[in-house]
Amino acid sequence: LQMDTAAIQNRYIMQEGLWMLAISLLATVCAIGSAYLSSRTATAASRDLRRDVFAKVETFSSAEFSRFSTASLITRTTNDIQQVQTVLTMFLRIVLFAPFMGFTSLFKVIHYSSLVSLLAWSVAGLITLMIVIFSFTMPKFKKSQELVDQLNRVSREQLEGMLVIRAFDNEKYEEQRFKKVNDDITKLNLFLNRVMGLPMPIMTFALSALSVAIIWIGTNQVDAGTMQIGDMMAFLQYATEILMSFMIIAMIFIMIPRSSVSAKRIFEVLETEPTIHDPVEPKHLPKENAPITFDHVSFKYANAEENVLEDIHFTANPEETIAFIGSTGSGKSSLVQLIPRFYDVTLGKIKVDGVDVRDYRLKSLRQKIGFIPQKALLFTGTIAENIRYGKEDASHKDLHQAADVAQAKDFIESREEGFATHLAEGGSNLSGGQKQRLSIARAVIKNPDIYIFDDSFSALDYRTDAILRRRLKEVTQNATVLIVAQRVGTIMDADQIIVLD
Repeated sequence: LQMDTAAIQNRYIMQEGLWMLAISLLATVCAIGSAYLSSRTATAASRDLRRDVFAKVETFSSAEFSRFSTASLITRTTNDIQQVQTVLTMFLRIVLFAPFMGFTSLFKVIHYSSLVSLLAWSVAGLITLMIVIFSFTMPKFKKSQELVDQLNRVSREQLEGMLVIRAFDNEKYEEQRFKKVNDDITKLNLFLNRVMGLPMPIMTFALSALSVAIIWIGTNQVDAGTMQIGDMMAFLQYATEILMSFMIIAMIFIMIPRSSVSAKRIFEVLETEPTIHDPVEPKHLPKENAPITFDHVSFKYANAEENVLEDIHFTANPEETIAFIGSTGSGKSSLVQLIPRFYDVTLGKIKVDGVDVRDYRLKSLRQKIGFIPQKALLFTGTIAENIRYGKEDASHKDLHQAADVAQAKDFIESREEGFATHLAEGGSNLSGGQKQRLSIARAVIKNPDIYIFDDSFSALDYRTDAILRRRLKEVTQNATVLIVAQRVGTIMDADQIIVLD
């Protein structure tokens, strides 16, 4: 036909080559987009999980904290969510890609009846391997996360108790204690990593063995004239893609056991119903201060055999000071913690204005209370920020007045930065008495209807204690004041003194 076959062939190669190049570029753009979107989605999901877990933990009562432990809740909010995020990123990137590649290749090779059985046996073997490893490692991963909890708990105890450890010269004992937990988690992780490292070399060997078998059988069929060499090479390529897709899926399956354990631990927190919650139809608290009545109240802690408090009955009226005194362990702190519903009574009722506190919304009830705990807890930040924790929009004048009443103004102004002085974690750069006075200032600035002082004067000297109580009497004239104390001097001016035996 007098046509230039070389030019036709070159033009064909150029056209097909350009199409292949365009498809490769498109695949590259899709891969970059997939990586970006999967990372963004997984990160956003972990952010939302952390937010939801923290919000849920905020609703927990002391009973739920005892059940999970603080160390475990920290692990679940950090390490467990990170595990889920990692697997989610991988899952989103290849959950469509790998099966699509595998099934399209499978569709192409299914009519090669003489070779497809080889592929079927290889795939069946890989699936069996993944199921065995998955079922074998699942309980081990659960144990691993529990050991992370334990490691966090030991580390936290040792860091918080470093002064006591040094005082009793017990560094070696604590090192051994930490070493035991650390060695346990190391041994378990080494075992898990070795087991999880098995699938990849096994699959690589299976891929190589399958390639050799396909070439061996294929060349015999080519020699016999029953198969074209191009068909054999196409089958080899498609078989490789099928096994590669299974290797990619296996990578996800390697990560799933750990992440599934982490996910269960996260959802265990999210699905826990707090024992203390708002009523279905809450009643409204009176705007004015009202009497607080303990109506034959008994209370015991969860799983305890005996009541801590038995048949407590009294009324605290507005403008009155009610004091509680008794030996250690008599239930003084437990009693006052029932009013803001940190715990709920076991028997009887606590009433405000004649209505059971369990019929009020928790937020409304706690807004009326200024609670000063036995252990003064301060947050990282400035002194002003810690006092304003009681009233976010408090003016500068309110800040100074609250500090003055709490006998904290002198030591605050003696510092170079005054109210802008930065506090270390837990207020560790303050003395015990200074922390207690800031806690009292935080409650005073709130100007609540009910003040609860849970042994809040124990770290104060007698002179400061006396001045502080006199100043408190001025600002709490219309409030109900409940004081837990060890000193008789602190409570001798109370309207009622209740002795717990």
